[in-house]
Amino acid sequence: MLNPLDVSELYHRCDSALFDFGTTDELDVLEQPLGQERALDAIDFGTNIAQDGYNIFAMGPSGSGKHSVMMGYLEQKAGQESAPSDWCYVNNFKDPRSPLAIKLPPGKALLFRDNMEELIELLKTVLPAVFESSAYVNEREALNQKFMDEQTEIFRHLQEEAVRHDVQMNISSSSRITFVPVIDGKVLSPEEFKAIKGEQKEKIADNMSEFEGLVKEALRKVTELNKVHQKELKSLNKKITQDAVHSIIDEVRQRYREHEKIKNHLKEMEKDIVRHVQDFLVKPEEMGLPSFMMEFYTSPFERYKVNLFISHEEGDTAPVIHEDNPVHQNLIGRIEHASHMGALVTNFTMIKPGALHRANGGYLVLDARKLLMKPYAYEELKRVLRAKELRIESLATQYAFVSTTTLEPEPIPLDIKVILVGERYLYYLLYHYDPEFKELFKVTADFEDEIKRSEENHLLYARMIGTIAKRHTLLALTPEATARVIEKCSRDVSDAYKLSTHLHTLADLLKEADYWAKKRAHEVIEPEDIEQTLAAQKTRVNRVQMKLYEQIDEGTIMIDVGGSKVGQINALTFISLGGHEFGIPSRITAATRIGKGEIIDIQRKVELGGPIHSKGVMILSSYLGSRYASDLPMSIAASLVFEQTYGMVEGDSASSTELYALLSSLSGLPIRQNLAVTGSVNQFGEVQPVGGINEKIEGFFDICMHHDPKASYGVLIPEANVRHLMLKNEVLEAAKAGRFSIFAVKTIDEGITLLTGVEAGAKDEKGEYPAESVNGKVLARLRALSKKAQEYAGKVKSR
Repeated sequence: MLNPLDVSELYHRCDSALFDFGTTDELDVLEQPLGQERALDAIDFGTNIAQDGYNIFAMGPSGSGKHSVMMGYLEQKAGQESAPSDWCYVNNFKDPRSPLAIKLPPGKALLFRDNMEELIELLKTVLPAVFESSAYVNEREALNQKFMDEQTEIFRHLQEEAVRHDVQMNISSSSRITFVPVIDGKVLSPEEFKAIKGEQKEKIADNMSEFEGLVKEALRKVTELNKVHQKELKSLNKKITQDAVHSIIDEVRQRYREHEKIKNHLKEMEKDIVRHVQDFLVKPEEMGLPSFMMEFYTSPFERYKVNLFISHEEGDTAPVIHEDNPVHQNLIGRIEHASHMGALVTNFTMIKPGALHRANGGYLVLDARKLLMKPYAYEELKRVLRAKELRIESLATQYAFVSTTTLEPEPIPLDIKVILVGERYLYYLLYHYDPEFKELFKVTADFEDEIKRSEENHLLYARMIGTIAKRHTLLALTPEATARVIEKCSRDVSDAYKLSTHLHTLADLLKEADYWAKKRAHEVIEPEDIEQTLAAQKTRVNRVQMKLYEQIDEGTIMIDVGGSKVGQINALTFISLGGHEFGIPSRITAATRIGKGEIIDIQRKVELGGPIHSKGVMILSSYLGSRYASDLPMSIAASLVFEQTYGMVEGDSASSTELYALLSSLSGLPIRQNLAVTGSVNQFGEVQPVGGINEKIEGFFDICMHHDPKASYGVLIPEANVRHLMLKNEVLEAAKAGRFSIFAVKTIDEGITLLTGVEAGAKDEKGEYPAESVNGKVLARLRALSKKAQEYAGKVKSR
């Protein structure tokens, strides 16, 4: 008969004597995350290799601190790297729908924008002054006078012709010419002209017709003369403008003589200013627009601005950008539109950068789950990384949702490291289902969930606790409180020989302990503050657990913790609900009868059992057949069920428990109800480890203490689970008093011996089990059932 585990095996304490500090304030800050050497090596490799596709996927459980570790590492690395280039967009005077991107050294884009603004403001002052100068006015007046003289000469000659043709000619101020016939110096009225007859009238008509031709020719010459005059004036304006603009722009051109793209832009800009010089000469208020139209007025100088797209300041380093909302436009930028008189309009000044632009030349950190949840964002990120350029495209235009005219900005070359942060299942899903993913994210930074417990790691863990307390301005911890936190972190991973690296959970524990310590007016966090925190955390979320306990106490949920029964056993089950994990016993019953060797899993039959649970039941059938019926037919029908369960049952951690119930039913030996069992089993009868071992044991312990705290109880667990034991203090006290025993079993034979009080029995030289052993009784029952089945089959056949 097995002996229960020693109390020392039920809880592995952290000795506070190991710590030689008064409080954690005395400890140095831990710069590197504890136990993440593999992940940090991967990050270092991924951020330093200068090859395509070596972006990083940082994976680990949510709250493990991978994001903060990632950001801290990148910021430190980026701090040693120089800032990337500045970028700005300018108007494309040849094709305004395709703005031009200009690359400048870090910190120079702002200066370029200011230079261009100063240039335009200077031109607004200089050009009106140039056109008001005496030199320009004199030259313009000379051209006007020349035009007037030539026009006067034409009209003087026409006047002479009028006298020769006996016509009186009148010229209005608008250069409109009228003429009437004259006889003997007298201007004829219409009535007098009608009264003239014969050759005289014909002669007057011929004169009038001939003179009309001369007038038309004169007017044609005046029109041509006016065209020449306007052309000369325009040429004069152009020359004056060019002389003024060229000298002013040339100063800016000299500053950027090494930037070919800026020089070309200034050249096209100079041409545009010369063509639209009138914009500099007429102020908006002088245009005569109604007041209600002024709000719709768009300045003509917009096209000369510089869109300061990406700018850095002196002393800046490589950017590290975390985009918390990675929608399409936040990633690759957007082109904004403004409503103008009922229409949507845009220009190059409305091009806005995205996270990829801001992180260009540095590092971009994205949450993988959020990225995948945003429509088109993940596909666009892959397209950008493949193309190695940033092309701003509107989704509405790209997928023809709207037909609004938009821009096609010149793309910007991309040089970036993208880091996706997410859970492991996302990485494996993407790797399996997306062939492009493995080509673009070739580096995996896998963050550890746990580290080994050792004196060295205890000391490092204490430094990590102190570091978190300092960063969040919390009270320092005493050595005893630090040791209690370490024990709790070991319990969190259900392993007495390991520690959790889940930093968020640790930080939350310290924050809440700080609250309780301050509430109690403590100057430091003490062990009782940690205990109060753990108790409060449990109380906030254990309502369902307490309701189930209450129903067991009332008998609504039927659980026996005393006496013995055949085919009935208490299984230890594990429930995880809303982050709260607890154990609770569940009754399993087994019934056997004559049949054809089938074990019926009632849970599965009614679709309340998962595939893993069904697999465990099928292993039972294999175990029974191989051990007891290798040379005779299995003539039993058995049924197994979790009593009073109304939801899905999954997992194989109760398969050994179900086997014990079957063996009890077959042997007729009752099982002690003050014992509960957990553990899976293989085909050879070896008991295998399960999860949630601490919660399962404590759940049964609580129910037992509610029933009769003075009685004796116990649980059977797999031997491999002993290393996972970190039980609460109440269980340890009961174990010391001999009121609660924990047995570690390796085989089904060991377990059934404890449960029934009868030796399982081993085969003798003849291959037979002792008749009074459990195995002997099981084999005898199977043989009896087989014999009855044969007899029954013979009777049926004889009929």
